[in-house]
Parts: sequence; structure tokens; C-alpha cells
Amino acid sequence: MGLLAALLWGGTDFLVGLNARAVGVKRAVFFGQTMGFAIMSMLLIVFPTFILKSMAAPFDIWLIGIAAAVLTVFGALALSKAFALGKASIVAPLVTSYGVVTTLLSWAGGEQISLIQLLCIALCVLGVILSSIHSDSKVPHTTQASSSISFALLAAVFFGTSFWLQGHFVLPVLGPVTMLWLAYLVGLIVMFLMVLKIKEGLKFPPLKNCMALTGVSLMNLGGFSAFAYGAVSGSVSVVTVISTLSGGIAAILGYVFFKERLGKVQVLGVVLVLGGAFVLHLKT
Repeated sequence: MGLLAALLWGGTDFLVGLNARAVGVKRAVFFGQTMGFAIMSMLLIVFPTFILKSMAAPFDIWLIGIAAAVLTVFGALALSKAFALGKASIVAPLVTSYGVVTTLLSWAGGEQISLIQLLCIALCVLGVILSSIHSDSKVPHTTQASSSISFALLAAVFFGTSFWLQGHFVLPVLGPVTMLWLAYLVGLIVMFLMVLKIKEGLKFPPLKNCMALTGVSLMNLGGFSAFAYGAVSGSVSVVTVISTLSGGIAAILGYVFFKERLGKVQVLGVVLVLGGAFVLHLKT
């Protein structure tokens, strides 16, 4: 299930940039939130026990869940912008560093951090720095490339904070299905308010773009479903670690289909980020 989640999320990351460039970042995220909310709502209609059990949850848990959902949707916006501006082979691995944010927040909350975890955090930070260095003259440096790295790191901060809030407060009470439905509901409301300000923001995308947008939504939802099923059926830590391979899968897809070229220093940075994130999740 962890490998399936990695494959689906890797494909999602690869297609996110295409959709963002085709219909715009906000419209692409809005379409994804709409699809996800519709699917999760139908699931809750078929299995109402999920939402009925969570109705007894304290009000503050719902508020934290809403806050986590807002962070998730802003993370999706930053991620889409990063993929629209930069290369999947750099952006996708950088986003996997959200584990650094989650670990640091856990440490701030009183949990102890081991020496190995500190080393992994240092490797991720070093990898981020190396990934942003353009030492190869054959790989042109652009302002968009630098901006994509900034948006990727911003997405990692949003996702890492959201996952920490969900893992420590929300998921144990609401459960993954209700939390995912809440995330899509909040995301849909936030994105609806945003696209209203865009000219023809609510206009239905062309059919060819709808196929790609639907594919991204289904793969993203499939990734979350595989992750949740694997976490419930087996080990959460193992599923989480394997799912971080999504960054590498997206990077490979970017290289194969778009022939994205990276400098040697950037390749080293990407490897350090992936390796640091992988071991960090393993030890968390």
C-alpha cells in the first residue's frame, strides 16, 4: 500500500504542473477539490457510520481539523505553483522535506529528537541548498527556477504543519475518512472564493484538460486511500517511509518525459533530500 501510494502520488505530482500551466494554478486546485469532495461525500452517504462516529468529537478538534485543512489547500496551491514554474525533478523531492517540519513541530511539542533525526534534518537542509545551486552552465538559471524552489519549500511547510496537526489531534478522533472529507470541503470553500475573483474562473475547462484534471484528482485520492488502508492494516511508519518515494518517482517521470536536465550539484542535492526524508520518516 505504501508503494502504491508512492506511485499514485508521484504520478499526481508529475501531472500537477501540466494542469496548472493549462488552466491556471487556482482553477486546477479548485477542480481537484471539487472532485475530491464529491467522491468523499458519496462515500459518506454509502457509509454514514464514519461521519456519525465523528459527530461526538469535541468542537475544538473540528476547529483544528479545519485549520489543518486550510493549511493543506494552501500547500496544494504552493505545490501547483512550484510545478508550474519549475522542474518536477527538483520540486517533487523538495516537497518530501515536509517531514522535517513535522519532526521539528513534534520536538517543539515536547518530543525528543534523536541524533539520527537531527542528522537527517541537516542532510535535508543541505540538499535543499545544493538543489538551488546552478553550477552547470548547460543548465540555464532562471528566476522561475528560483521561485519554484521557494514555493516547493513553502508547500513543505504547509503540508508538514497540517500533517502534524492531523496526526496529533484530529485523526485519532475523527478518523481518516471524515478528516479527508473535511479537508476537501474546506478546500472547496476556500478555492471557490478565490476563483470567483478570476475572469471565467468557474468556466468548465476544455475536455482535454478535464481528462488530466480528473486523472490527478483520482490519483491523489487513490494515494490517500492506499496510505490510509496501509496505515490501518500494517505499520504506519513503514507505509509513510515508502510513500516518500513519490518524490523520486515524479523526478524520474520528469526526466523521462520532459528530459529535464539537472546539474551534478543539483542531483546530489535531490539525492540528499530524498535520502534524508526517507530515513527521517523511518526513525519518526
